[in-house]
Amino acid sequence: MCGVPANSARTVHKSGRWPPHSRLIDNWSRWTVLQGVTTRKVLRGARWPCELAVEDGVITEAGSVAQRPGDEVIDCDGGIITAGLINTHHHLYQWLTRGRATSCDLFAWLQELYPIWARISVEDVQVAATVGLAELAMSGVTTVADHHYLVPHGDDTVFDAIAAARSQVGVRLHLSRGSMDLGQSSGGLPPDDVVEGTDAILESTEAVTARLHDGELVSVVVAPCSPFSVTRELMKQSADQARRLGLRMHTHLAETIAEERDCLARFGARPLDVVDELGWLGSDVWYAHGVHLNASEVLRVAAAGTGVAHCPSSNARLASGFCPVRDLLDAGAPVGLGVDGVASNESGDLWPEMKQALFLARLRSGQPGALTPAEALELATNGGARCLGRPDLGRLEVGAPADIAVWPADDLADIADAVAGLVLGPSRQVRHLFVGGEPIVTDGSLVGLDIRAAHRELGRRARSLWA
Repeated sequence: MCGVPANSARTVHKSGRWPPHSRLIDNWSRWTVLQGVTTRKVLRGARWPCELAVEDGVITEAGSVAQRPGDEVIDCDGGIITAGLINTHHHLYQWLTRGRATSCDLFAWLQELYPIWARISVEDVQVAATVGLAELAMSGVTTVADHHYLVPHGDDTVFDAIAAARSQVGVRLHLSRGSMDLGQSSGGLPPDDVVEGTDAILESTEAVTARLHDGELVSVVVAPCSPFSVTRELMKQSADQARRLGLRMHTHLAETIAEERDCLARFGARPLDVVDELGWLGSDVWYAHGVHLNASEVLRVAAAGTGVAHCPSSNARLASGFCPVRDLLDAGAPVGLGVDGVASNESGDLWPEMKQALFLARLRSGQPGALTPAEALELATNGGARCLGRPDLGRLEVGAPADIAVWPADDLADIADAVAGLVLGPSRQVRHLFVGGEPIVTDGSLVGLDIRAAHRELGRRARSLWA
């Protein structure tokens, strides 16, 4: 978890100091040199796993860090340090509709909520995204994949609004330009008033990418919603577009038996076969859920390098089933964790998903060793990074971006295994959180946002949708 990879090359900048990470070159100008000494942050006093030094947004030392003049010391006070958590699937706008359709399966849940979502404005989405990202940061998340497929009245500035919320909170964002073009009148599940035209979606995706994508703090993703809400034409053209633009691809797949039956009835094929034919199986793709992948499909997904975002709480709430996480891991597929929309999760935190993933893997297999605490933490960090095509994230290693979570652990002092205590123990929020070395949470409080005021505004807007 902590240290330098055995095969890593220690390249030193001509100045004699560590170079910035290749994806953080633009931060080089922010280095502050005082009398020939580079100011750095040093995280000391953690119980596990080690001390860390951070310069220019990159981890430069891991282990026992010698003191240097000008160091800014971050007191970890017996806490536990992990890489920042990575949320591989979310719908931030759904903070506006928590507590509804609480005893429904996926299709019934969607049918109850679509008419409400049709009334949501761009401003509503920005407020919901601000709260959602803030709560995720408090739960240790440094990178969020938001799958947004509702575009109010065709106004794609909704994606700018989500990006603005990201700027306020400070986390990294994989901004999935979601889409739906198959309304009820054409045989789809969503009402016609929440879908867009195929050409408009493709044009908007180009424009949103040009406006917002930087590949570092904001990464635009091409993300048609699901087999039951998009046309085959959109899936195929979106895949072609994504690869032309060098963007990653994301969609819901194999979430429920109802989806499987729908694909068999409409296409005469299982969901994975449908999307494979349309170009949606590859190392630049990750799926949300993957609950109903069969044994041969698990092997196909792994062989292609396609990732799966496991959303255990949402799957349990909607009675969707058990994702074959152990099988996917054993086959070598990238697997990460996702909160999914808060309307099907309710809490909006990624931390509990580690424990949920562990529990569900054991329940599915009947084996108490089906998923260990260390593996659950791996899903939430490096596994998620692999899904998002960011293998540099999700690790505490020299040269990696300094996306770091420091967890309070006073109540875990009696537990010998720090990771087991963290994953299996009581819910908690971070003490400190850094993204690229920049503080996002300090001493348990968000640096750039009054979260209580944000919640009040969210509540006001959510109540307006109750009528």
